[in-house]
Amino acid sequence: MASLLSTFILPIAVAAVAVVLLLGLVNMMRGGSPNTSQKLMRWRVLLQFIAIVIAMVAVWAMGR
Repeated sequence: MASLLSTFILPIAVAAVAVVLLLGLVNMMRGGSPNTSQKLMRWRVLLQFIAIVIAMVAVWAMGR
């Protein structure tokens, strides 16, 4: 389980965070809607939380 989390699921979660972050930055640089930027940054925070939880579960599973 630990290898599944750290090999596949965690990189996907981190990539999702990076994609949402880049989309938010591109929207801000282009002068897009502030509401869209706000929504994307909220998604980023949620995805970061999920990625951290996955990382902590993987670390916990490796120690078992």
